[in-house]
Formats: sequence, structure tokens, C-alpha cells
Amino acid sequence: MSDWVLLGLIAALVVLLLLTVFGFVVYSGLFTEVVVSAGSPPVGNITLAYKFRVGAYGESGQLFTDGCSISSKLCSIGVYYDNPHTVPPEKCRFAIGRILSEGDAKPSEEQIKRFQKYGFKIFSFPAPSHVVMATFPFTTPLSIHLAVNRVHPALDTYIKVSKCGMKSIACVWWTVRGFSC
Repeated sequence: MSDWVLLGLIAALVVLLLLTVFGFVVYSGLFTEVVVSAGSPPVGNITLAYKFRVGAYGESGQLFTDGCSISSKLCSIGVYYDNPHTVPPEKCRFAIGRILSEGDAKPSEEQIKRFQKYGFKIFSFPAPSHVVMATFPFTTPLSIHLAVNRVHPALDTYIKVSKCGMKSIACVWWTVRGFSC
């Protein structure tokens, strides 16, 4: 009888483990809808420190970590230039970094020098007048992997259906305020 009890406990633990993993994946955004819209941009001018790479988008995590290790209080940003469903992973281009300032604010010289010391480049984007944007949750590191596979196709579909005149897209993700690395 004790063998059956032990097997029952093992089976219960396996079921609980599977439910926990499933819950984590769902919380990470597995069933969350990718919301695509067009209109006014959520930000104006931004100045960022970034590193550019060519390779599989899965390699972008280290660059997010690099930026967080320099300044954990700033928002992260990722710009993914290519559709990973149509471009080979070794040819996908991306830039990852931290937002140094938004709007009319200017980044401090100290911040700029600190990021440049670690190989980051500084660039200022002008405020766009109209954007196509997608919303997807960033709740866990797994969210990034789910987003890479779901956001680009949703944006492609939206652009084809709406015929908004865009020939190509670059996906841009940044973390919400208050997120710490």
C-alpha cells in the first residue's frame, strides 16, 4: 500500500509542477492578444544609448542586461528591424538600449559618458507624427520570446489589411515606467 501512496504523491507533484509551468507561460502572455493600432505616438523625441547587433533575436537578452547593469532606473528599449519569420536568424538586425531622455529634456553628460564607456552609441530620435504600434505584456523574461514570435506577424497583418502605405516595419519595445532589471 505504501508504494501506491508514494506513486500517488509523485503523480500529484508532477501534476502540480505542470500546472505551475502552464500558469507561468500563461502569465507571460501565451494567450494574450497582441493589440495593434495606429495614431499618435506614445512618446515624443527620445535620446537613447544603444548597441546594434546582427543575429538571432534571442541574443538580445544580453544587451538588455548590459544596459540595466549601467543604469537600472532608465527604461529599456529594443528596436527589431526584420521579420524573424521571413529573414534568416543570422541576418536579423536589432538595437537594444536605454532611454536617456524624452521630450525636451536632455540627458546628462555623465550618463552619456558612462554608456559610451561600455560601447553604447547615443542617438536622438525625432518625434514621429503617426505610428503603427503593438501592445504586448512584459511580465517575465519569457514574454520577450513570446513577443518576438507574435508581434511582428500581427503588425504585418495590420499593415496589409489597413493599406497604410508602410513598406516595412521596425518593431520597437520599451519597458513600462518603474520596471527594474
